Amino acid sequence: MLTRVENQDFEPSNSGFNSVFRKNRLSIGLVVPLESYSRSPVPETKQHLERVQLAERLGFSAVWLRDVPFNVPSFGDAGQIFDPFVYLGFLAAGTRSIALGVASIVLPLRHPAHVAKAAASVDQLSGGRLILGVASGDRPEEFPAMNQPFEARGERFRESFGYIRKMAETGASFSSCYGSPSFGMDMLPKTTGGRLPLLVTGGSRQHPDWTAEHADGWMTYPRELPAQQRVISEWRDRLAEMGQPDKPVLQPLYVDLAPDPGAPPRPIHLGMRLGVRYLKSYLNGLRTIGINHVALNLRFNEADIEDTLNRLGDDLLPEFHS
Repeated sequence: MLTRVENQDFEPSNSGFNSVFRKNRLSIGLVVPLESYSRSPVPETKQHLERVQLAERLGFSAVWLRDVPFNVPSFGDAGQIFDPFVYLGFLAAGTRSIALGVASIVLPLRHPAHVAKAAASVDQLSGGRLILGVASGDRPEEFPAMNQPFEARGERFRESFGYIRKMAETGASFSSCYGSPSFGMDMLPKTTGGRLPLLVTGGSRQHPDWTAEHADGWMTYPRELPAQQRVISEWRDRLAEMGQPDKPVLQPLYVDLAPDPGAPPRPIHLGMRLGVRYLKSYLNGLRTIGINHVALNLRFNEADIEDTLNRLGDDLLPEFHS
């Protein structure tokens, strides 16, 4: 039996975070590129801005990019091709209200000063719409390509996370494995909400207590509803035990939307092929157990993408508007 979580507001952050995450509510976003490319790891990236603008008009709450520096054959997905921060700036200029998320920046492969500067810039230029997911990385081939030890990614993730947090301060002075800012130097610009919302992906090689204490939210993976309910309950119990405020949870979901609204679900990679009525029911189940946002990935979608976006906008989104 699924038990609905209690209603309660999350601590406010920037405008993107505040619009996407509300307690006891489920918002719907999309993973870019908004196209089907099941037969190749590399998308065509045609009409990519026009499709994001369509998603904004339809009322999707966020679009999500990924950090994929190399097209690694064993991974089988080159993501949106473009560098996430460059692309975020492009999308910020081409949209007005939709939240711009990254799921997730691989912190050990980037210097945190560059991450902090780029993220704060996007946050300012977009009017506070950036939500920054961060991760330790799961593609071993990328680490030697950047002369980084794969085995040390957990420690480097923590150090980078702390460095980025410090950059929100004025004239921060500290030491870390990435360097030691001092002499009154300051990182500009500052973020719109005082500090950037950082969401940790999966375990990221950290103890769950660390994630509960330091993250502004948690990104987890799709599971069967009863298993996902246990995971979410454990997350919120841990937050309460540590004296932390409640924090949001989001997950991705690969979807192949069938033409028949009543088509029953059939498993695909990290998701389902199903009709919109079953999708609506499944998402309502996720809302009931405390998932606050779902990012739909249409990579394996067989129908026309614009048609699918319009169908989702007409038949699904009204159920999940505030």
